[in-house]
Amino acid sequence: MNEPSQYQPCIPGCRAVVPAELQTERLCVAHFLSSVEKACAEMRRETAAAYSSAIRQTEIANYVVTSGMRLAQVATGSARLSDAMKSRVLTTFLTLMNLRESMDRAASRFVPERQAPRSAEAPASAAVPS
Repeated sequence: MNEPSQYQPCIPGCRAVVPAELQTERLCVAHFLSSVEKACAEMRRETAAAYSSAIRQTEIANYVVTSGMRLAQVATGSARLSDAMKSRVLTTFLTLMNLRESMDRAASRFVPERQAPRSAEAPASAAVPS
């Protein structure tokens, strides 16, 4: 009998093979990349608008890590990817990196400065005598 992953439909109407690395998601590579791109776009808007709580930011960070690891498994896995698909994989990695960077920027905007300005800390005796 043939391998079940070859005949398991990704979504109705999709004839692409679901690789072993994406069996839990039940998506082909193209639809997995599309779903990650869409989720990243929504989360990036959420973080840019500062709607996310600390718990949500942790969830987003975990999503970035999990998706990146899954994407690496797909890219280096058993499925043979076309050059166009390899390009899409790299673009999706970049999207995940941009989301993480966006989260870091959003977090740094709301962190109050903890140090006093350096100009006020400089002692008068710091000048070197001649």
